[in-house]
Amino acid sequence: MGYVAVKGGTLAIEESLKRIKYERLKGGTVLDVRRIEGGMRALVDQVMSESSLYSETLAALALKQAEGSPEEAVFLLRAYRSTLPRKHYSRVAKTSEMRVERRISASFKDIPGGQILGATVDYSHRLLDFDLMDETDEEAAEWVRGFQEELKDQPPAAGEAELMKVVDYLIRQGLMVRREDDDTEPDDVTRRSVTFPASRSQKLQILTRGQTGAVTSLAYAVIRGYGVSHPTVGELRVGHMPVSIDDPLGMEGDEDDSYYIGEIKVTEAEMLMSASASKEQGRKELAFEIGYGLCYGQNETKAIAMGILDHSLEQGDGSLPTQNHEFVLFHIDSVESTGFMSHLKLPHYVTFQSKMNDVRKTKGTVKPEETAAEKTGEVQEACT
Repeated sequence: MGYVAVKGGTLAIEESLKRIKYERLKGGTVLDVRRIEGGMRALVDQVMSESSLYSETLAALALKQAEGSPEEAVFLLRAYRSTLPRKHYSRVAKTSEMRVERRISASFKDIPGGQILGATVDYSHRLLDFDLMDETDEEAAEWVRGFQEELKDQPPAAGEAELMKVVDYLIRQGLMVRREDDDTEPDDVTRRSVTFPASRSQKLQILTRGQTGAVTSLAYAVIRGYGVSHPTVGELRVGHMPVSIDDPLGMEGDEDDSYYIGEIKVTEAEMLMSASASKEQGRKELAFEIGYGLCYGQNETKAIAMGILDHSLEQGDGSLPTQNHEFVLFHIDSVESTGFMSHLKLPHYVTFQSKMNDVRKTKGTVKPEETAAEKTGEVQEACT
């Protein structure tokens, strides 16, 4: 279909907005935000992570408005986030205090506290369940009641104190590369643009906000050869992490005066990679290094991919695209990349006419008389 010059741009836009509402409603059904929040858990978690806003309800609302498009939903939530005042900064959240729902390690079969499979599709058959076509609210409620009765008869899960980190075990064994603690205040890329070379806090923040598919693809590229790294999941945790703030009227830094304001569900991945460590007299020895991933909700693939890219970017070899800060961090952002693709739909009449003239010159052809559509296009873009 060719371009058609349209007059009355405001009226056309208003009619376009009516049409998109019609497309959402023409099926005669209206999605309930609570149903999206309850039944689209993975998608809601993905949108929360990419938008850097923790609210299942608002993520579900954005998905309803965006008709299920994650990119558009993230755009909506980030725009809303930018209007919110920042009243407090939380104290440093500790994942060791996480109320764990799922915890596995691919490094060791037997770990203190045991492997906790939790909720995951990893062990499902990946076959379409056609019974879901006719599932009812009553059947769902009855199944939940039965499952909850089963839970009452099961022994309590291992206490949180028993869930020692696998990384801590490797450190005690002297098998991890030792790093100095860095208590530098983290950079905030939502308030100040990223600088290169990026600090680790900038890298981790952009990775956790990155588009899930893009982060996963680049991490896969690392494994396939752009970095030649085959990581092992040291530990993967899914659970609820407590969040506290300092007393607004008291002295900062006193933990006893802090206020617990709630908890957030997160996924944490600690990825282990073999590396060589320098010793005295230029001697080298093998040890393990870590790549870290943390994101909102149960978002396991992204957390693992984030850990792989975190380690890759720490290597800093600019000749490899997956170790180049600018290449990775500039190209995984959902709003930035989707926004640029969308801008290509805007009028480019004048610039395209210029390109056509260049092509005609190289071909040695005589430029024909401009058509009415070309002239109209030039005027319309000039007024845009």
